Amino acid sequence: MLDIHKIKSRRLTANGVELHYREAGSTENPTIVLLHGYPSSSFMFRNIMEPLAESTHVLAFDMPGFGLSEAPPLDEFEYTFASIARTLQQALTQKGVQSYYLYMHDWGAIVGYLMALSAPEKVRGLVVQNGAAHAEGFGPDWDAPRAFWKNPTRENRAALGEWMNEEGVRNEYYAGLDDALAALVAPECWRYDWERLSRPGAIDRIFALYCDVGSHLERFEAISAYHREHQPPCLILWGRRDVFFEIDEISAYARELDPVESHVFDGGHFLLESHHRECSALIERFVAETAGRTSASVAGPMMRT
Repeated sequence: MLDIHKIKSRRLTANGVELHYREAGSTENPTIVLLHGYPSSSFMFRNIMEPLAESTHVLAFDMPGFGLSEAPPLDEFEYTFASIARTLQQALTQKGVQSYYLYMHDWGAIVGYLMALSAPEKVRGLVVQNGAAHAEGFGPDWDAPRAFWKNPTRENRAALGEWMNEEGVRNEYYAGLDDALAALVAPECWRYDWERLSRPGAIDRIFALYCDVGSHLERFEAISAYHREHQPPCLILWGRRDVFFEIDEISAYARELDPVESHVFDGGHFLLESHHRECSALIERFVAETAGRTSASVAGPMMRT
């Protein structure tokens, strides 16, 4: 009999899109849904799924247009985060998942919070890893994107520069890292991401999704209200060398959730490349300590590692 803790690669169709996903662990345990961001896929979770599967049911979907999931043309699928959230919610319904923890990285935070806002009763807790849901997380480097989202003129588009290219994808993994940390990043990660992004029409599809990031900023007040009203248990895992999101994001969570547990590591945006053992151990304990609760978070001070 196949070990239930091993990662299985599977497919299903939801919202008209064929999704690839990875699954591990027993459905009798609490479910954690791992949400990737740009430009990655469920592959980024390869090192934490089996350790987590010892005590949780783990699901990691490739979002539409990413990884090994179907990438419908722009005229056949609405490339917005709301559409992706609906797609994943349908997938979870098909899987019979009634409640879940959300692990949110990068754009995964946008999708995850749309899921939480639409069905807060299903969310058992949040694991936030270098993903922003407050103004504090978006520093001055986001001024040009903010201007573009507000007014998408040709001039504002040009001010964004060119970053959806091979060097830009590589930079997602290595930016801010010294040689010692860079050596811990598996190079096949960014090469795989770029291979998927370099498919015909892929950049146009993902850029359409990028254009929708502005809608996430407009939901900050709603997200803060969700935090204050529902007080979901929250674990923050942060790579301090992240050059995309500001570490001040952590204090914004602490302002709204009481308590919130935070761990800051000497890592980058893709923290799991360098600290997957530490992160999986913390997530496992977090789920174990909060699985019986619905509105109170794990007690404990903010910690830095």
